[in-house]
This record gives sequence, C-alpha cells and structure tokens, in this order.
Amino acid sequence: MAVDGYRIRVDGIRFRSRHGVSASERRLPQDFVAHVELVLPTSSVPAADERDEVVDYDRIASAIVDEGTSRSCRLLETLAKRVIERLFRECPATSVRIVITKARPPTLSSVESVSVELSVGREEE
Repeated sequence: MAVDGYRIRVDGIRFRSRHGVSASERRLPQDFVAHVELVLPTSSVPAADERDEVVDYDRIASAIVDEGTSRSCRLLETLAKRVIERLFRECPATSVRIVITKARPPTLSSVESVSVELSVGREEE
C-alpha cells in the first residue's frame, strides 16, 4: 500500500500559564488550549505495529505543555513560534500548524477567547 500523506493532529492540549502583555496577565495563571497538526514524511509511517517507530503524540503534547509553562511571553505569536521551533527540533515534521487559544482575555469588550494560528514549513537544510 502506498501512503500519499502522513499527518498527526493533537487537539485540546490544555495548560495554565502566565502569558500576556500586562503585568496582571502574567501574575495569575490563565487557561490555554493548543491544537497542533504535523505533516510528516511518508517514510516516517511505521513499518511495524510498534510505538517506538512512530512520532509519539504524547511527546508532542508534553513538549507543547513544557513550552507553554516553562517561561512567560507577552504574545501568543511568540509562544506559537517557540512551540514550532521545538517540534522541528524534536521530530521529522515537514510542516507544523498550531492554534493557541487563550480563554477570557482582558479586553474592553466581552470576549470569550482569542486564538493565534501559525503554519510553518521546515526550511531546507
């Protein structure tokens, strides 16, 4: 069987952290949710039914939570870039798309959530 494409999606990765422009946003932990999709080379499809042959989605989720909680940043865009850079370092993805959502951001209007989405293809080495 010839595989045309290989993607891994991990949805609903939740963490609490201190990201935001204002000092008050960075003082108290807030809720964030990430959704990520990795495009992988078809050569990464496992030949056997063995976990050690795949890009482990638990490691993907753990890397996102670690990046999201290890240090504060002002912008969701900065956080999204850091996550993408880490995923490129840790797995053979050819492209990564991430959506990071912040619940109840401090705005003048009533806003339930705000999301940032970035898509990046791996640069040729």
